[in-house]
Amino acid sequence: MARYEINGGNPLVGTVTISGAKNAAVAILPAALLVSGKCRVENVPDISDVRILLDILEGMGVRLSYPEPHVVELDSTGVQCTMPNPELVKKMRASYYLMGALLGRFGHAHVALPGGCNFASRPIDQHIKGFLALGADVDETEEYIALKPSEEGLHGARISLDMASVGATVNIMVAATLLPGQTIIENAAKEPHIVDLANFLNTMGARITGAGTDTVKIRGVNSLRGGTYAIIPDQIEAGTYMAAVTATGGNILVQNVIPKHMECITTKLQEMGAKVIVFDDSIRVMRSGPLRQTTVKTRPYPGFPTDMQAQACVCMALARGTSRLTESVYETRFFGYCTELENMGANIRIDGKTALVQGVEQLHGSTVYAHDLRAGAALVIAGLSAKGTTTVEDIHYVERGYEDLIGKLTALGADIRRLEE
Repeated sequence: MARYEINGGNPLVGTVTISGAKNAAVAILPAALLVSGKCRVENVPDISDVRILLDILEGMGVRLSYPEPHVVELDSTGVQCTMPNPELVKKMRASYYLMGALLGRFGHAHVALPGGCNFASRPIDQHIKGFLALGADVDETEEYIALKPSEEGLHGARISLDMASVGATVNIMVAATLLPGQTIIENAAKEPHIVDLANFLNTMGARITGAGTDTVKIRGVNSLRGGTYAIIPDQIEAGTYMAAVTATGGNILVQNVIPKHMECITTKLQEMGAKVIVFDDSIRVMRSGPLRQTTVKTRPYPGFPTDMQAQACVCMALARGTSRLTESVYETRFFGYCTELENMGANIRIDGKTALVQGVEQLHGSTVYAHDLRAGAALVIAGLSAKGTTTVEDIHYVERGYEDLIGKLTALGADIRRLEE
């Protein structure tokens, strides 16, 4: 198995360019199944989740071409398959977005239950609630979900989500795009990639309003045409590099970002002692003095992202005083990576949904294991800031969501390499 070997202690200095957003890409690419003709998607991140998803789509009959790096052209005209390869589907969580796309285009879907990171119980009950409201019959087993029209047929509906689920908002939005009538999603998720998906669909001819608010309205259309669309920059990748320089010290320019999306992260890093200068499409982050304690509670956007929780914890582990980190989205997300950080010398106590992090002078190198994508990124940050050598195992989790992590960190002065057994 591949692993990362990190010799810590170097401050990060230089410029890093952020790739396209993973969470947007894995929603937009399945939505291309709705398009009649060819669509061109730009700024596509080269990460394993996207590669798996493209393999799934190609296996279903989507014609793919790659005219240049980070650009994919998709032609779904000839697709007839409504049961994507279950072995590939099980490799990634976001493959459940195929359900909404297939239901919207064909009225039927048979999709294996997805895989991906297992850091918490993440049921899809809100997705199913949405499909039922749209007029689908749902057959759910431990292995798959099958969707077909009910006797009354598929149609628009008013759907009030019990929680602001990103996945359910995506699936309902995509499924409703080609259905007759109007669909209204209340208590919708407001994350940037929800807005990006709506913008993609609207570029192709959909009629969606309210994305980015808690009420999204979809007026069904007969068809979508082809077009060109560029995916937004990755908020979490940018935040990860910002957290990394906050932990190690140094001075980096984070390019290709939307600063508005970063405000929830920027504010907390500034509280901890980082200096941040915001430009039109880049952010400079510097840290030379000691880190200060802070309090963070994860929340849906525009709150502090749950996907930045683990990275923030590393910064807290190196800060003076006791920091408080509360997880309100996925309650068991602390388990696993906190133990790994403790093996590196961190002082963390878990109390229900809250981690109390007593800062230490320095972390030390160790062999640690990534338990999920963002936890793996946090362990890389810990290794960069630690004294000695850190080995991060199970890095396939990390490579699900970070493009060219080794190359980007090396360019910033990190001593990190990828080793194959």
